[in-house]
Formats: sequence, C-alpha cells, structure tokens
Amino acid sequence: MTSAWEVAQQKGRNVCYAKGFSAMRDEMTDAELAEAIQAAQNADVAVVFAGLPESFESEGYDRTSMELPACQNRLIDEIAKVQPHVVVVLHNGSAVELPWADRVSAILELYLGGEGVGEAADQLLYGEANPSGHLAETFPLRLQDNPSYLHFPGNDERVAYGEDVFVGYRYYDTKQVPVRFAFGHGLSYTEFAYSNLQLSAPALQDGQTVTVSMDVTNTGKVAGREVVQLYVRDKNGTPERPSKELRGFAKVLLEPGECKTVTLTLAARDLSYYEERLHDWFAPSGVYEVMVGRASDDIRLTAELSFTTEKQIPFVVTLTTTLGELLTCPKTAPTIMQLLAPLAQSAGTDGLDEGLMNMMKKMIMEMPLKSLVSVMPGDQIELLIQQMNLLLAQ
Repeated sequence: MTSAWEVAQQKGRNVCYAKGFSAMRDEMTDAELAEAIQAAQNADVAVVFAGLPESFESEGYDRTSMELPACQNRLIDEIAKVQPHVVVVLHNGSAVELPWADRVSAILELYLGGEGVGEAADQLLYGEANPSGHLAETFPLRLQDNPSYLHFPGNDERVAYGEDVFVGYRYYDTKQVPVRFAFGHGLSYTEFAYSNLQLSAPALQDGQTVTVSMDVTNTGKVAGREVVQLYVRDKNGTPERPSKELRGFAKVLLEPGECKTVTLTLAARDLSYYEERLHDWFAPSGVYEVMVGRASDDIRLTAELSFTTEKQIPFVVTLTTTLGELLTCPKTAPTIMQLLAPLAQSAGTDGLDEGLMNMMKKMIMEMPLKSLVSVMPGDQIELLIQQMNLLLAQ
C-alpha cells in the first residue's frame, strides 16, 4: 500500500509531515501533539488523516461505538484552533461520529480504498481528479440516533431487528431525525442544477412502465460526475411505509456548462412493498410522489404519478377488526349500520355538543368487534363475524 505522504514526496509536493498519533492504538504523546500543532500552524492548509485502526473495527467482531479514537478527535480540535483551513481525510469501514465536522473546511471520505488509496488521495486533494462519490449510508450525529440502538446487540441467543423496514435513511427521514450527512450526500469541486422534470405518462398500471427524465447542468468551472437519485413516496396513507424510498439512480459526467438529460424508469414494483397477506409485492391504487435529488435530504424536483391496480388485499373479519373498517367496506357497511342503530338510540346522544359527538364517532370507528361483548353475547359476535366473512366472499 502506498500512502498519500509517500506519493506527495514522489511528486515533489511542498508538504511537511507530523505523526500526530498512533495509527494502531488510541494513543498520542504531548510531544506528538505539539509537533502536529506547530506544523499545522505554519502551513497554508492542514490535512489530517484520521480513521479507525484495526483495534476499533474488523470483519471478525461488532463495533460497540461509532466514535473515532479520542486522540484523533483531540488532535483535530486542537489543529482547528490554530489553522482556519483544515481538511480531514477519513479511512474507515463504515459511518463514524464526527463531532468536529462544523469546525473543519472539508472532509474527504476515502473509506478503505486499497493499495492505490494514497495516489487517489493525492489526486483528489490537489484537484487533479474531482471527488464525485455519494454516501451509500447515513452518517448519524451519534450512535444513539441509530434505528437499531435499542435492539443491538441483543442477548446470546437472539437479536431483534426491531427497526423492520426502517433501516438507514428510511428511519431518519420518516422520523425527521437530524443527521450529520444524509444517505446520498456528496460534494465535489463543482455544482449542479436540476430542471425540467418530465414523466412519460401521468398514470401507471400493472405491467406498464413510466420514464422519468430531468435535465442536469454543471454550473461550476470543472468537470464532474453527479449521482442523480430517484425516490418515491406513497401518499395513500399506507401504514408502516417510509416517507421515501430510493428507486433508481444514475451517474452522469458533465463538463463545465454542459447539460444532459437523465432518464430513469419506474414500474409497479417500484411503488410496492411486500404484502404478507398476498405473499407478493403490492402497491395500492392512488397517488405517488416522484422525487429527484442529489441526496435523501436534498430533493430538487417533484411530480405526482397516479397508479391503479386490480390487486386487492383480502379482507378477513376477526375479533380485532374495527367497526370503522366494516363501515368503510361497501359489502359490510349496511349490516353494521343496522346493528349500530339501536345501540345509538339507547345511548341517548340527543343534546350532546359537537365535540362530544365527534369523540364518540372516533371511539366507535376504532372499536374492535371484541369490544361489543359489553352489549352482545360472545356467540352472537362470532355469528356476526361469520356473516361478515360470507358477505365478503360474495
């Protein structure tokens, strides 16, 4: 492996080097700290190479923290006090907490780049190449913000994936939890503008596809690659769905001032979630929002798409089925209305103000059938359930 320092020497870069801290352990001497601070103070730009040593992360065991070694955080803090131009280059296998992120000029995330990572770092730092990557994971502000925080590591025999489908950005966006860097985030030495979002059709049905196109323009002074990201939001009140989900992306190379049209495709599968009652992927008929942006928290363009399907989720009445569900179903509503009529009369609702009436209506709509046991014998409730299921089968 070639380090960035070795490459800088080979190319005759005007740089000096100070060790700063141990690359293997969370250790730093006072002399190392003083030398690094002095070098940073005398430089035009201070570049700190930080990351996780093997004692902090490996493929053979789980991390219990998202922190960098304390000595590294201290070094960056101290250098930022004496040098206004600080660049931090990160070498890490996954997301880390960055408490100093707002006090440095730039962060170059190189992860574990392999044998040529030193040459890559040199080219990126000196502008010979444009860093154009985007994060494939969210960087939370702290470990406690992670959706799996309350469930990991579990016990010796069981780990509960309690976050369910709300993994990564699906959790942070839906819960509106602030993050350090969002999924899909990525800066470069240029800027991009988005415009002219077009759908090939305003509506979609099973078996069809819709093309989504938009114009992307490099508004900066150097060539660069942009990662255009396509997200979809279910606007139909479907329970337990994320606020948005990535459904496509494309990387486009643009010269300064150049504009290209980027096209992506959506199908019914892209609107769907896995419905266990159907044992298949399912998207309800309704309206979906198509969103295009450069990160999950940086949406630039939106449009609406209508979708219709002949698929239906089977409606089976049980003791936990609510009266509201039965009242909104055309097949069962007449029977339930007939059942509730005498109950409403005996309740004596005349004279109640509008607020109390609305409260009672909400209570009725959310009442499960088993709650009727206070006014109906249990065997009659069972017969009612059988009757409802027969109506649904017709």
